[in-house]
Amino acid sequence: MTAVTDLYPSRGSSEVTVPRQDPVVWGSPDTPGPIPAADLQGFERDGFLSVDQLIAPDEVEVYRRELDRLVDDPTIRADERSIVEPKSKEIRSVFEVHKISEVFANLVRDERVVGRARQILGSDVYVHQSRINVKPGFGASGFYWHSDFETWHAEDGLPNMRTVSVSIALTENYDTNGGLMIMPGSHKTFLGCAGATPKDNYKKSLQMQDAGTPSDEALTELAGQHGIRLFTGKAGSATWFDCNCMHGSGDNITPFPRSNVFFVFNSVENAAVEPFAAPIRRPDFIGARDFTPIR
Repeated sequence: MTAVTDLYPSRGSSEVTVPRQDPVVWGSPDTPGPIPAADLQGFERDGFLSVDQLIAPDEVEVYRRELDRLVDDPTIRADERSIVEPKSKEIRSVFEVHKISEVFANLVRDERVVGRARQILGSDVYVHQSRINVKPGFGASGFYWHSDFETWHAEDGLPNMRTVSVSIALTENYDTNGGLMIMPGSHKTFLGCAGATPKDNYKKSLQMQDAGTPSDEALTELAGQHGIRLFTGKAGSATWFDCNCMHGSGDNITPFPRSNVFFVFNSVENAAVEPFAAPIRRPDFIGARDFTPIR
């Protein structure tokens, strides 16, 4: 097998900072798709794109009912693809929902969704990861600051930054119920984190991030350079963001739940190889090894 150059070293003895080696928008200006040119320029600059209403209210109800059905299903709860809150023991996430649920499989194939991914990445795409996130009120824990690409590169073997995520809100995102926060422009710099990756790290990191988290000093510097944007919006709104954005979310101590469906699209030209900084691959339901393009 041909060796793949590691452009983004991480999980060593110390933190490292590397300028981004890859484009942000891989498609050409005339690549067809639903994103206007001005919004693509904003994505290139900031690393994210918000859509006020990606899906209509009647569609939101369909997907929210499906989310509730999955969360309430004892078979799904017992599945290894379900992650529970450490304290409350309530379901936090269910992975591979586009394979578990035909309802969410149809949403992945929706041109409003996959069309934007193809336009940004400039190629056919496959689903690297999908999940529903459930953040009930009164104490659901957040996700600490991290770059998804750092993990996907180190533990899943994605060679390049040619991956984009979309978070579609199924409940209203207030400024108080643990919404998504991104440091605009942080996607232009790769932060390689310190510390080796433990074996089966995913079993712990999906509940509480540890390996692959930046230092307080690095986060302070990034926040000082880029600021922090908090995303709010009605159910049905969506946020697309680059794989290398520094992002996180706080705990939800309000009575108002925050639930979303989350899809990660990777270019078929950026298929995963062996992990760059982990002893073994993560399971396929977290980092897919089926590179079949979405049709």
